[in-house]
Amino acid sequence: MPSHDLATLRLCDLDIIGYSVGGEETVVAVPQLDVCFDIGKAPDQVICINFVLLTHGHIDHAAGFAYYLSHRQFNGQNPGTIVAPKGLLGPLRQILDAWADLDGNKIPGNLIGVGPGDEVQIKPNLFARAFPTDHCRGSVGYCILERRKKLRPEYVGLSGQQIVELKDRGVTVDYPLELPIITYLGDTRYIDYSMLDYVANSRILVVECTFFEQEHADRADAGRHIHVRDLPRLLGNLRNEHVVLVHITQRTPLAQARRLLKESLPADLLAKVVILMDHRQRRQSQ
Repeated sequence: MPSHDLATLRLCDLDIIGYSVGGEETVVAVPQLDVCFDIGKAPDQVICINFVLLTHGHIDHAAGFAYYLSHRQFNGQNPGTIVAPKGLLGPLRQILDAWADLDGNKIPGNLIGVGPGDEVQIKPNLFARAFPTDHCRGSVGYCILERRKKLRPEYVGLSGQQIVELKDRGVTVDYPLELPIITYLGDTRYIDYSMLDYVANSRILVVECTFFEQEHADRADAGRHIHVRDLPRLLGNLRNEHVVLVHITQRTPLAQARRLLKESLPADLLAKVVILMDHRQRRQSQ
């Protein structure tokens, strides 16, 4: 039986599954891309995913990483890979060593440290690129990019044999194409992310919006989180097809969050936005 009642939605032919409540737990996975953004408490449904991309070390986002690695070993799976800000690698290894002492067995896993601009290959044509966020020291977000080669316009319509002949003569017949698929900001306060083309043009954007009430604006500023007041200027400069809101505080019922969201966004932006936790199969009315 699954350990969590996860939300599930489908966007751009991708399944997005997860659970995200501010201060409690955040885990967002995309099985087709073999990535899990943050790990929360490591729900059973994400153990099979090979790459966990940690944005920062806060316990509601990272608590389950050791269980994830250990349970993969228990299930006979290959060691998982944890990608995390470079400054977290020491503490992550210390935690794994402590659990190994408690458990009596070494916990296998691959730990990769990243900083802004670093990339990790997920599949032959799929990469995770880290970029800076403004939440805590070293925090990052991730964009999953697909790289392809596209035939140059002047050679479109040529036969396969003609293309081969051109290549044999040393002619470059194609050019690299980078397609940003999904971007996960993690916890962050407002930044003009439009300066990063791959974020601005990502088909799907997963963005925290922790606070909604006007009286919670100071909390948002103090904790370096996004308030619903920030969404119009954040999303207005981006060109995403879909926006998924996560990390909503328990201080605001979802029904109230929906109402304040509707009041805060123009219709064109509102049409793009879904709240992850609105898509739980057994969601209780809130």
